[in-house]
Amino acid sequence: MNRTAVILDGYVDEPACLGVPPYISPYIRTVAGALIAHGFSPQYLTIDQLRNEPLRTADLNKARLFVMIAGVTVPGKYLGGTPATLTEIQQIGHMVRGPKKVIGGPIGFGYSGEGGQKAVRQVISGFDALLTGEPAIALDNYLTENDPAGLLDYARTDQWSIAGSGIIAQHPDFPYVMCELETARGCSHGATGGCSFCTEPFYGMPRYRTIPAITAEVAALHRHGARHFRVGRQPDILAYGAGSGEYPAPEPEKLDALFGGIRAAAPGLATLHIDNTNPATIARHEDAAREALRAIIRHHTSGDVAAFGMETADPAVVAANNLKAQEDEVFRAIEIVNEEGGKRRDNVPELLPGLNFVCSLAGETEKTYDLNEQFLDRVLKAGLLVRRVNIRQVMPFEGTRVYTHNTLGKHERRFRQFKEFVRNRIDLPMLQRVFPVGTVLKDVRIEVEGDLSFGRQPGSYPILVGLPLRLPLRTVTDAVVVDWGMRSVTALPVPVRINDLPASAIRWLPGVGKKKVAAVIAKRPFTDLAAYRKVAGNSAIDASMMF
Repeated sequence: MNRTAVILDGYVDEPACLGVPPYISPYIRTVAGALIAHGFSPQYLTIDQLRNEPLRTADLNKARLFVMIAGVTVPGKYLGGTPATLTEIQQIGHMVRGPKKVIGGPIGFGYSGEGGQKAVRQVISGFDALLTGEPAIALDNYLTENDPAGLLDYARTDQWSIAGSGIIAQHPDFPYVMCELETARGCSHGATGGCSFCTEPFYGMPRYRTIPAITAEVAALHRHGARHFRVGRQPDILAYGAGSGEYPAPEPEKLDALFGGIRAAAPGLATLHIDNTNPATIARHEDAAREALRAIIRHHTSGDVAAFGMETADPAVVAANNLKAQEDEVFRAIEIVNEEGGKRRDNVPELLPGLNFVCSLAGETEKTYDLNEQFLDRVLKAGLLVRRVNIRQVMPFEGTRVYTHNTLGKHERRFRQFKEFVRNRIDLPMLQRVFPVGTVLKDVRIEVEGDLSFGRQPGSYPILVGLPLRLPLRTVTDAVVVDWGMRSVTALPVPVRINDLPASAIRWLPGVGKKKVAAVIAKRPFTDLAAYRKVAGNSAIDASMMF
């Protein structure tokens, strides 16, 4: 009997879960485990693979069961993959005709093509069932009782996360796939309704996975070749295992046990990063938060980012949308993370904050953007480091307050000006501080091939690296920073082979530029660094990285 089941990954992006390549979401692994429990042999395919090879639809028709996971509730810009659109999802649903077809994930909350537009909840045609609630449990119930609904139950999904861990070997980015780890579901801020725009309160108040369950999953992933992990599927990592209340105090010993346990379960790991951190948790519980941050830093890998959901610096917008933190609280949290995580290891800071702004919220005025700019200017003048500033327009979902209370379309000109201000006045000087010339970025993996190749390191919000060379896709190289763009750095592979680089790359070397390119090329080959410096002058790149 045919027991093949195909999982099509349409990718997910939620406030507390990322599953766009090179990331693979927990949903995929628990669904794979549930399929295995029902005697199926799961096969994994991404939406990008299907786009590139549309004839693979014929293979899908041969399966007995077809499961698609998709849905974006936090719009972003992606390099490693493009989430499935609603049109694509419905086309696939109608094109695949052989197996039973089900779809799950945040697509059930609704769909919008981009930020700044309302997400519409509608029937997804072409599928036999929409898996509502937790996809793996809904799938299990559907296969057992023909009921495509299911509430989260870690007693069930924990075992499936282990059984389905081997699915990662089928990911096109394997072994550089980033495994998003779930530690909790739901948001403590939901006690007062949550932020007006956020879908995480749909999952209720926080429920935490146990440390043994998480580390058992990590051990299984590690056995199957996983080396890159992000503890990202929760709204506030510092609140892991914490008590009740809207702003529970961190419990550092639990975080030490969690991250230490992950390290022990995956002794060969290369990346261990975090994602969401509530700045109000840090500002309101400074001593406990410092100890919690130190616990994470003891066990993680450097270059980590704590994403702050700031949203706005306008107190009126904070109040109108029940947001988590005021401007001064966010500023204090930035200071604390800089103090605890600003020390460099492996050339980069241990842990830096990232800031997320959400625009077009209720109560927003032209003044809101002035306050946002003043706040960022304050951070810059204070000499603090921020790894990234993300700006997006809200995507309202039915069931959130912002669905009916927003300012969409009212300040488009000012929104564009704000983005331009950040890109020109904030991003560049921040990159110069975080990644000075001569910084070596390890294990940059090429994701876009061309005369200017683009790659990233494995990690949480890794910097985009442009290399002025044509490098094959999936090439992995160390790279030394030689210049900056607004949101990226320019780098050259290490070692920098002066005698072999084309003129298009030579011009990026510090001290060379367009004027000295011809002179450098004319004098090649150089026998040593001293000979090179006679032509090009002193370089900010360390001698050990050249030749």
